[in-house]
Amino acid sequence: MVGDRCLAHRRVFVVSFLSACVLSVVIIFPFLGQDFFPSVDSGEFKLHLRAPTGTRIEDVAALCDRVDTEIRRKIPSQEVASIIDNIGVPYSGINLSYSNSAPVGPEDADILVSLSKNHHPTAQYVQNLRLDLTHRFPGVTFYFLPADMVSQILNFGLPAPIDIQVVGNDLEGNRQFADNLLNQLKFIPGTADMRIQQPFNQPKLHIRVDRTKAQEIGFTQREVASEMLVSLSGSFQTSPTFWLDPKNGVSYSIATQTPQYRIESLQDLQNIPVTGLTNAPPQILANLAYVSRTSEMAVVSHYNVQQVLDIFGSVQGRDLGGVASDIKSIVDDAARNLPKGSKLLMRGQMQTMTEAFGQLFWGLLGAVVLIYLLIVVNFQSWLDPFIIITALPAALAGIVWMLFLTHTTLSVPALTGAICAWVSPPPTASSSSASRARMAQGLSAFDATLEAGFTRFRPVLMTALAMIIGMVPMSMGLGEGGEQNAPLGRAVIGGLLLATVATLLFVPVVFSFIHGRRENARAA
Repeated sequence: MVGDRCLAHRRVFVVSFLSACVLSVVIIFPFLGQDFFPSVDSGEFKLHLRAPTGTRIEDVAALCDRVDTEIRRKIPSQEVASIIDNIGVPYSGINLSYSNSAPVGPEDADILVSLSKNHHPTAQYVQNLRLDLTHRFPGVTFYFLPADMVSQILNFGLPAPIDIQVVGNDLEGNRQFADNLLNQLKFIPGTADMRIQQPFNQPKLHIRVDRTKAQEIGFTQREVASEMLVSLSGSFQTSPTFWLDPKNGVSYSIATQTPQYRIESLQDLQNIPVTGLTNAPPQILANLAYVSRTSEMAVVSHYNVQQVLDIFGSVQGRDLGGVASDIKSIVDDAARNLPKGSKLLMRGQMQTMTEAFGQLFWGLLGAVVLIYLLIVVNFQSWLDPFIIITALPAALAGIVWMLFLTHTTLSVPALTGAICAWVSPPPTASSSSASRARMAQGLSAFDATLEAGFTRFRPVLMTALAMIIGMVPMSMGLGEGGEQNAPLGRAVIGGLLLATVATLLFVPVVFSFIHGRRENARAA
């Protein structure tokens, strides 16, 4: 039988089995890939488009209609449940603070597409639209935002899982650095929707008052600026005006300004009247100032008080951990060229994933220590618990093999399943306890191990099979959102499969080998 042969060649079997487990982990682990949480096909996606900065909101609405038509052309009509367009900046500051799309002006729009129940994979539609929309609408920036609740929570309010921040007060230098860094990051395999969040091309009209000419006519810089402010924005900033309603005695604030439809061109702006407070004759703005076209930042962002530029990006067709590793390599090399006083920060899901994985790895080690100490208390021995936990390398190898064969990346659920699978020594402990009992009856280590193996074979096998069969539905990812828990089930199944083999073969051989040497030492 297999057990007899393993016990007969204990040294060779122990070395071969342990080497196979270690090599499996060392060789296969780098190919697993890492994701914070598995992606879930929620049947919806959110597309964000940004027209050229400064585009009027009615033009953006017409653009959204054309994009909606293109989406319906790419996705079969029977699979589209609804398409909702949200254009511009939210009216309320509360709504803006809870939005994860980070709009900066009327040129921004969110398009939320909900698919019907029986639809093809959403990720495939997203990939096709990424390629198609950019070619059909040149000059418009498209990127996809997290649509389901899980992805939004994992991003902690950010519009993308990748966020690289250039922090510092040298805004122009940081802008050039961010542009160069973005050009490098775009060529990393697996990156998608890479962009700089803060646009620098917001159209602006710069009005410069000719102070000498204005002084000769009888106007000051302040008078010209005040007249423009009242005409364009209202009078409540400089001279608040109130009207008392005689019926209810309530005072109402009144603001007067030129109707927006009266200022539709640069000529209308230059024809703004300027009267002033002196006896100078009325003038128009064109007689006192020069108007030039320029551009500026559309939005100014801060992080811990300092100004910041954000490079956002997503992942497509590759694991987040592999992309993050390549990004870190490029960021570390580029950091040497940062403007003086600036610094680079990596935030988003990348950073959270790294921290979570570190904590879970410590959890794995902590689980091993606690199990070992628990068995020490039970056996009143330090040696036998060590023999029992020698099954853990096999459990780890089984986890790695199962994730690799099922094309499952390493994630928080997978690591949680690994911790569960590492709690498999209890059946192993019962086998070792049976071997010790038979040695106490006078049997040799070899005979005690062989007899205990026959006795405990069925209980160990039934216990392991019950856990494995119970995890099969979860590992298949059945049901809505089942993709989230599938890695946990697969990790548990893989770990239990090889841990059971180790319990039935490897641990008894180790027990016989160590106690056999102790018997020989006592006999000598």
